[in-house]
Amino acid sequence: MRTKPIDELNAKARSSFGIGGVRVRLSGGSDADVVLTPKIEPFRIEGAAFDIDIQIEWVGNIPQPRGRQMFDSGTTWRLHEAEAGLGFDVSSEVRGPSPFTRLLIDRCFSSATLQMNEYCSRLPSAAPPLSYPLDELLIMHRLTQERAIELHGSGIVRANGVGNLFVGHSGAGKSTTTRLWTSREEVEVLSDDRIIVRPDQPRDGHSDLSAHGPMRMYGTPWHGEAMFASPNSAPLTRIFILEHGYGNVITRLTPSQAVGELFARAFVPFHRHEYVESALSFLEQLANSVPCYRYSFEPDERAVEKIQHFND
Repeated sequence: MRTKPIDELNAKARSSFGIGGVRVRLSGGSDADVVLTPKIEPFRIEGAAFDIDIQIEWVGNIPQPRGRQMFDSGTTWRLHEAEAGLGFDVSSEVRGPSPFTRLLIDRCFSSATLQMNEYCSRLPSAAPPLSYPLDELLIMHRLTQERAIELHGSGIVRANGVGNLFVGHSGAGKSTTTRLWTSREEVEVLSDDRIIVRPDQPRDGHSDLSAHGPMRMYGTPWHGEAMFASPNSAPLTRIFILEHGYGNVITRLTPSQAVGELFARAFVPFHRHEYVESALSFLEQLANSVPCYRYSFEPDERAVEKIQHFND
């Protein structure tokens, strides 16, 4: 039997976090309902307006969805149509065939109910309500409603404020690049695997949505092998598309070339065409705002030196 909705219980516990400029609030009946995972804990925020409001609801069983299935990851999650929007079901072999979590959210990705299977909460493998991959799915889909995108990249900020984003597929050298930079000089690493990019926020509080406005990159909790995940952000100066090669060759890309390369390395929900169109539109703005290069590099200190002495 379904428990009473949290709003009827006047939620006794709340917590909130922010990732890539997206602010999320969790409301539940106890502190255990709204505990953050160790990865998200550094991203905790207090006293801010929220973009996404999530209410935790414990249920005896999560039934099979009635709406049309829209996507199946083949492993841990499925997406289906729900009465008031969309439903994300998360399951695992350890916790049985039925979903142990269902996120019901409106199509603007602003208001949601997170249903938790009561049986699964008693298992040794129980995790905090909003865990991976649901946390990343939530942010990734919210970005479709904004001028922002998540990229497969390592964000490195030098002491002089220059922010370089090294974008690449898995195995392209993002974690290697991160280690090389941290061994050479004092840098801040926002992430070694996933970076969110959006227009910079001027002091007047209004985003610059012009075609050539400044951009900002944000760290995320979802790190790579080098284990860097920062809640901080920095202005984005340059983007380098990583590939293994010889001679550490830097080649300037045209905006149209950059859009294609970045799209291939972006986290975009492909199940709705408007999400894809929104991503392409923003990447065009990004490519017109930030110089983008292909970097064919060798994995040693000379790869860092090349960029240290590089001028646009």
